[in-house]
Amino acid sequence: MSTLPPRAGRRCHNALNPLHSALYFSPDLGEELGGIGIDDPSAAYFAARAAALGAAGPGTVTATFYNFNHELVARHVPAVWDIASPEAVLAARLRAADSTLRRLLGEEAIASPELAEAAQLALRATEGCTRHARPLYAAHADLPVPEEPHLAYWHAATLLREHRGDAHLVTLLAAGLDPLEALVSHTATGKGMAPRWILATRGWRRTDWEAASERLRERGLLTAEGELTEDGTALRAGIEEATDRMDVAPYEHLGGAGVARLTELGRGFLGTALAAGAFPSDATG
Repeated sequence: MSTLPPRAGRRCHNALNPLHSALYFSPDLGEELGGIGIDDPSAAYFAARAAALGAAGPGTVTATFYNFNHELVARHVPAVWDIASPEAVLAARLRAADSTLRRLLGEEAIASPELAEAAQLALRATEGCTRHARPLYAAHADLPVPEEPHLAYWHAATLLREHRGDAHLVTLLAAGLDPLEALVSHTATGKGMAPRWILATRGWRRTDWEAASERLRERGLLTAEGELTEDGTALRAGIEEATDRMDVAPYEHLGGAGVARLTELGRGFLGTALAAGAFPSDATG
């Protein structure tokens, strides 16, 4: 039984995770990876997110990323490691995180005591994370913590994001949702990415999307209009609640006051980043 207020950990995650994710929408990442020879956007994403795993093969990347078409993954992995080593990719990723955060937050925020405080709180939360059955988190947990506060904050947000993400995949499996069914049902909540963005970046075809939608309709989870039914809404809510339970440890470790303060600080930085155009307008529905 958690001692935290309901959904406190989820709210904190939602305040931190977008600033981590903004890197993957940043032109800085493409420029840094292009500088070491990785020009294809899909190859760049797979390399940047999987580099902590080492020179992983396509099976490992598909398994840990969950919702990408394996054919797309195999088109770029492991070939991308012949272009640049995982170590070179990690260094380029950190340079891109640095320039992205400086551009989105501004130098005043980067040097502020509030950002240093947020980094300390987020890193303290990660002390409560666990490695077992969490491959992406565990791989990132082996990386050194950057010294500069804004990069330490981004690193901690990455750890917390992958810790929750690894747990979320378990709940999707338990709910019987395959990779594309998970995407379709998430989009139907109104909180997911737009279908056109998913099809453009995840390697699926429109026919795949329609087939997954039909499977969800047959299970009584999706209406003919593509909206969640009552059962579909309950399923998605249950998935988030189960994810909350499996991800509560870092926030319990930080404590109620620390979680509340980190959420407050994170929302402030996120608001600044959003105002600076952290995400493309066509990524959501």
